[in-house]
Amino acid sequence: MFKETDLPDDTEALKAMIIAQAAELAAKEAVIIQKEGAISAKEDCITRLEALVKAFRAAMFGRRSEKLNPDQYDLALEDIEVGIVATGAEDKTAAQAVEKVRQPKSERASLPQHLPRIDEVIEPESTLCACGCHMHAIGEDVSERLDIIPAQFRVIVTRRPRYACRTCEDGIVQAPAPGRLIPGGLPTEATVAQVLISKYADHLPLYRQSQIYARQGIKLDRSTLAGWVGRAAFELRPVYDCLLNQLKRSSKLFMDETPVPVLDPGRRKTKTGYLWALARDDRPWNGEGPPGVAFAYAPGRSGQHGEDMLSGFRGTLQVDGYAGYNRLARRAEAPLNLAYCWAHARRKLMDVAKNNVAPIAEEGLKRIAALYRIEADIRGQSADVRLAVRQERAAPLMDAFKIWLDQSQARVLGKSPLGQALGYITKHWDGLSLYLTDGRVEIDNNTVERTIRPIALNRKNALFAGHDVGAQNWAVIASLIETCKLNAVDPQAWLTQTFSAIVTGHRQANIEGLLPWNRKVATTEGAP
Repeated sequence: MFKETDLPDDTEALKAMIIAQAAELAAKEAVIIQKEGAISAKEDCITRLEALVKAFRAAMFGRRSEKLNPDQYDLALEDIEVGIVATGAEDKTAAQAVEKVRQPKSERASLPQHLPRIDEVIEPESTLCACGCHMHAIGEDVSERLDIIPAQFRVIVTRRPRYACRTCEDGIVQAPAPGRLIPGGLPTEATVAQVLISKYADHLPLYRQSQIYARQGIKLDRSTLAGWVGRAAFELRPVYDCLLNQLKRSSKLFMDETPVPVLDPGRRKTKTGYLWALARDDRPWNGEGPPGVAFAYAPGRSGQHGEDMLSGFRGTLQVDGYAGYNRLARRAEAPLNLAYCWAHARRKLMDVAKNNVAPIAEEGLKRIAALYRIEADIRGQSADVRLAVRQERAAPLMDAFKIWLDQSQARVLGKSPLGQALGYITKHWDGLSLYLTDGRVEIDNNTVERTIRPIALNRKNALFAGHDVGAQNWAVIASLIETCKLNAVDPQAWLTQTFSAIVTGHRQANIEGLLPWNRKVATTEGAP
């Protein structure tokens, strides 16, 4: 505020002072409003974080019907992180702090070496020294940033000149037209591969892909893309059949099944089909067989479908406790050794421990955790080493576990949740103990469950398969893409090369050469 003695006698000067003071007050008021808005936004973030913590607690300790899909937490966390950064962006110090947390130096330095580098040299305006001499370089500061070029479309124009003799006019010579995966169609093999990867690896339904292409001015109807996918699935079927046969030559496999909604036009609703997964992963015991997974669609969950898929397989099959697998242990072709999953047994005890004060369930969980600690110590060792360690360390624990199990069952009601959880372990004890006698067998069935997760994501985004044939095509393509990922092979590069080999007449007798682990294609950074 101005003192009375500071006020000028001139009217214009007095007006200017008043206007300047009003502008200053307005600026201060704007700052106050801005800070109040930032405080309100931060309080909103805190409220949402508290709600998220409450939801996590409900998921951990609440009833099964109250639990949320884990993917919903990822969406909530992303939204909150965006809000935190946006709120602090106006505060330079806060913004720098967020940047320091979100982008450490180690992360910036970890950009893959195979990415092309474009050097950008920024020179000072002048290298002339104050003394008049030209300066010379004594070093440089180098930083890297990740740059993305949006997907670029291009048109491959194929010209086939025709030649004729001016003298004899005996005939015309022209190179034959190259083969195409889609006869008479627009896409190259790489384009079809991109559509498959977007649908089955990145979980983008075809109608969304059509919308993405439309933004680039390329009109591709969903039905057109569906035709490409159907043709690709037909051409890949021999490779899929070879993959399935290769897996069944193993002596140890995993199996599981997951529901998939399938449209049933006759009833104007969806029906429940199942994708059965057959997986091999010998890496935990340094086996020679490359990892792979094959899915097969079936209209139901009957154990007969699993038995049909396993025709020709002999050995040990690791599964969960679903009763439909019991028929495999007594099939006429060749009974299988069924190894069961300790993770499923643990989940049943965990459900009891979450909902009630259950010392018996907690004791069971501690005993199972001791078995898992042994497995963590021997992961990656040979089958013989694993077997020896299990016999020495895990077998005594299992003997004590069985005594404790029998005693605990006698103390609880058989139909109670705890009684059913203990009864499950007792019922499957022989299969749960099988891993003690075979170093190739895992303690659980998590290997095949991990391969099913992408199926669940695709099911979530696509809602349902259009028909049984569509579900079968889904199984074929998903099998090959997931097998690529298990072998650290870029699935898009593999699909492009495989389609190119097919259209150029790859021999059916050499179909094994097209399997993902036999093709020399780019690897995927960070693949399992």
